[in-house]
Amino acid sequence: MSAVEVLFVLLGVVAVGSALLVVTTGRLVHSALWLVVTLGALAGCYLLLAAEFVAWVQVLIYVGAVVVLLLFALMLTRAPTGPQLGETTGNRALAAVVAAAVAIVLVTTVVAGFGGVRISLDDALLGSAGSTGEAIFRFWVLPFEVLSVLLLAALVGAIALSRPVRHRSGGEGD
Repeated sequence: MSAVEVLFVLLGVVAVGSALLVVTTGRLVHSALWLVVTLGALAGCYLLLAAEFVAWVQVLIYVGAVVVLLLFALMLTRAPTGPQLGETTGNRALAAVVAAAVAIVLVTTVVAGFGGVRISLDDALLGSAGSTGEAIFRFWVLPFEVLSVLLLAALVGAIALSRPVRHRSGGEGD
């Protein structure tokens, strides 16, 4: 194995481990911070695959915007950030079994579909800005715009939910 492959495996282990901590941590703020580690490890994997543009988009959009928006939403809505003991159910074992089954199916599918295939990154424009921009704006313009409107609506909704409610007395003598 080369050094790049070893580093890719290490980043993959960090990504999977921190992703497990995202869903098992009892505190929402800690979960969001583990999500930053997960997304950062994925950005490192993209860098190793010579997809620099996708790696920077991962860092700027997901780590820089989505996680920050999540943290601001937690702070502005005054949501409880500690463990909620009354809201957990006894379905953790079933959820773990289903998650393991889905993971096995996904790994089996990827290995069966791409087992033994090696992509040469020397001459491929796999993650370059030009090829990514051409793919997005030639074939994916409508989903790209719908996603931008969806994110804008989520931002406006978060702002609207975080504002305090003012009650106006609508009496005639006021």
